Amino acid sequence: MDVPLDGNEITRYSRHLNLPQVGLEGQLKLKDASIVVVGAGGLGSPVLLYLAAVGVGRIGIIDNDVVELSNLQRQIIHSNSRIGESKAESAASRISDLNPRIEVIPMNIRLNNENALEILREFDVVIDGTDNFETRYIIGDICEELGIPWIFGSIHRFDGQVSTFNYKNGPNYRDLFPSPPPLELAPNCEEAGVLGVLPGMIGAIQATESIKIILEIGEVLRGKLLTLDALTMEMRILKFSANSNRPNVGQDENRVVFDMLEISPVEYQNKKNNGWDTFLLDVRRADEEEITRISGTDLRIEHLLIPDRVSELPKDKDIVVYCRSGFRSAAVTRFLSELGIFSGNIYNLRGGIHEWSDTVDNNIIKY
Repeated sequence: MDVPLDGNEITRYSRHLNLPQVGLEGQLKLKDASIVVVGAGGLGSPVLLYLAAVGVGRIGIIDNDVVELSNLQRQIIHSNSRIGESKAESAASRISDLNPRIEVIPMNIRLNNENALEILREFDVVIDGTDNFETRYIIGDICEELGIPWIFGSIHRFDGQVSTFNYKNGPNYRDLFPSPPPLELAPNCEEAGVLGVLPGMIGAIQATESIKIILEIGEVLRGKLLTLDALTMEMRILKFSANSNRPNVGQDENRVVFDMLEISPVEYQNKKNNGWDTFLLDVRRADEEEITRISGTDLRIEHLLIPDRVSELPKDKDIVVYCRSGFRSAAVTRFLSELGIFSGNIYNLRGGIHEWSDTVDNNIIKY
């Protein structure tokens, strides 16, 4: 452990030193800790600012992108004067100015399968500030191999998620999300949009998780997925456990591709009338639900959010998925079927709302 704090540091961290759960011993743990943040964008901005402010001694920043004007709506670590500059360097300059006592290591690179092992092994904790599934699976697989905890964060429009993986032999990313979704179910912020303050809310939670890990205090989100709806301020915690049937690392390309099951609206209605206990999932947008919905719908999750909200679906029931015409629901049905985590069957409702209106109930509006 490093030498005790000097007078400047005692003043800087005085509010921590007054906390019984932190104190001098805890502040020295933070000073001796090393954390790497993958991505210096929306999530990485608040994470990096708070890690520097609380005195994490060694902070790595991985990002090969440059600052753009459109970033400034949410990526608060950067400024107008940094447009065109490396995000890693811009973020490093900002947090070095905030706390010159810390060591900052900017890396203007993209994390990939070739460099991840050598980079991540040098840190105690990894924090995910990315916006793509490919990098998250790399982080998850390498951290599992190295035995390093990592903190996942995800944002989409008004919704955010956080979980801590691989902590004290706890579940990992593939236990919750066994395999990447197809491209049509994997939008980024540029395509889908995001509320500017949401990354700050989720990033602050990620930073809190990392501090708890270093200080060994409180309850970490191990085996738990925290979800936040910024529109309602509703926060939920969903529990999950290690999945013994998940794909082995590096074997996604060999997974079985399941045939998609379909059911017609008439057949669905007949089976329901005969007592079929199934779960009806609407994968349309909220504005479409306001136009019309099928009676008995159990849950609506927009199709683009399905990969992040799989844990909200029942594992032991048949699930029937519907949308407007059957196209989006077909993509979701294939994705859920390939996960291999459901004991029931996954069906696409053929023709969606349109065929339902034509064959079951013409009071359902076609739009």
